[in-house]
Amino acid sequence: MHRYAKSKDTKAKLAPKEKISYERKADPAITEYSVKSLNWLRKAEFLMSAPKLSLCVEDTGYEIAFAGRSNAGKSSAINTLTNQKQLARASKRPGRTQMINFFSLGNPDQRLVDLPGYGYAAVPEDMKRVWQKELENYLIHRKSLQGLVLLMDIRHPLQHFDTMMLEWAHARKLFVHILLTKADKLNRGPANTALLDVKQSLKKMKLNFSIQLFSSLNKQGLEELASVMAGRLNFTLSEEQHFDLSAIPEVSDADLDIETDSEDDAEQSQKND
Repeated sequence: MHRYAKSKDTKAKLAPKEKISYERKADPAITEYSVKSLNWLRKAEFLMSAPKLSLCVEDTGYEIAFAGRSNAGKSSAINTLTNQKQLARASKRPGRTQMINFFSLGNPDQRLVDLPGYGYAAVPEDMKRVWQKELENYLIHRKSLQGLVLLMDIRHPLQHFDTMMLEWAHARKLFVHILLTKADKLNRGPANTALLDVKQSLKKMKLNFSIQLFSSLNKQGLEELASVMAGRLNFTLSEEQHFDLSAIPEVSDADLDIETDSEDDAEQSQKND
């Protein structure tokens, strides 16, 4: 071999290295289901409101209920999920949602349910007890209820009423998906730490419930929530539809549930639980 000639092995060593990506690729099937689930949830329409269980819509089909403290961002999550800014009416005054609100999803046998917010300090104790009783009746006796989406402010998770709701659901063997809302209020590291802490607390309580981070403001976790909801509501990929995630309007602080409340209000709420 000529002294200046390079062997094949040398050429291979000198060849530019192909960059290896360790990023986990999304499953196309899961992505398709998530996107079409979001599109389906956009069909949500107000069906009716009921002050108590006996006046609710007929107990047939499938429904998922949203539950949480009055300042956890419940209405904002529903509005963001359905791409409708006023479907669930957010209020600057905590505790004004006193009805069980039903929303149909293309047909009345697939429903979202917005339960009254609970545990807020500004609500009179007598009213709290009435709401608690109606929530208990709904959770225990509603046959069409497939599960709960339980919302907790990521800065104040697992308050007294949250734990009570989890225990009710566990006793009835209901599915629960926990949203740690307002995740945009924390940086990524602290948010993931909060998520891990709640997971560990659930494990100690022997509660095998799913959980995720969520933000109505920047739409974090939207597709994951849509997939969970659609799966529990028996949604299938039967229709070819187009959904553009970027078409969802931006959410401002004014649109969010009690998002503009001061930290003092949140701290006072905790002290009163």
